[in-house]
Formats: sequence, structure tokens, C-alpha cells
Amino acid sequence: MDMETSRHLSAHIDRSVQDVYDYASDPSHLPAWAPGLGSSIELVDGQWVMESPMGRIVVAFAPRNEFGVLDHEVTLASGETFYNPMRVTADGTGCEVVFSLRRQAAMSDEDFERDADAVLSDLRRLKRKMERP
Repeated sequence: MDMETSRHLSAHIDRSVQDVYDYASDPSHLPAWAPGLGSSIELVDGQWVMESPMGRIVVAFAPRNEFGVLDHEVTLASGETFYNPMRVTADGTGCEVVFSLRRQAAMSDEDFERDADAVLSDLRRLKRKMERP
């Protein structure tokens, strides 16, 4: 088994850091660009709650900041929480969005690859959405 613990997945987006950050940091947009995480989202008692393939989850982003930090925690119904580092940084006239996928304990290579494919798919969807005129 490959013991890789993190993989940095990215997409270049031909749009400003601020535009991408403003869009991606708004949890209400998650179902549009990260449908693998959840199909709908609503603000319930100050928490963003999604209906996901894993059941109801809570998503909490880092507070708005000037550094492009989009780190977020996903809390499952079981109470288990997963921390997901994510950044938007300047890259020429556009930006790069980088998601650091963390391998969970006892995760098979196949599960890790499936998660990586899902994250890349979401990043590509974000790119298409942001570059659309």
C-alpha cells in the first residue's frame, strides 16, 4: 500500500484571485461546483448543512481573509470531522486553486485515488464555472 499521506491537487483558473475566492468562499455555491460533497446546502442555526452521499454534513470555512485561505472542515453526522486545506493564489493573470487531500487512516489506495479524482473533478467544475463568460 502506498503510504502517501497528502496529495496537492490544483487547477489554474483564468480569473482573478479575488473573483475566485469570493465565489468559492461562499458556502451557498458549494453544490454548484462540488456536487460530490453535497447536492443542497442551507444555513441552519448558523451552520451550513449539506445533504451528501454520507448523510447530513456540516461544512465550516475559515473566516474570510486576505490570503485566499479556503480551509474548511466537514463534520459527518457521526461527529467525525475532516480538515481540508485549500488555497487560492495568484498565478500570472489568473489564479491557482490548490486542495490538499489528506489520506485517512486505513484508507485503501483505491479509496484515496477515488477521492483524488472527485476533488479534481470539483476543481475542474469550479474552473469551468469561473471562466464562463
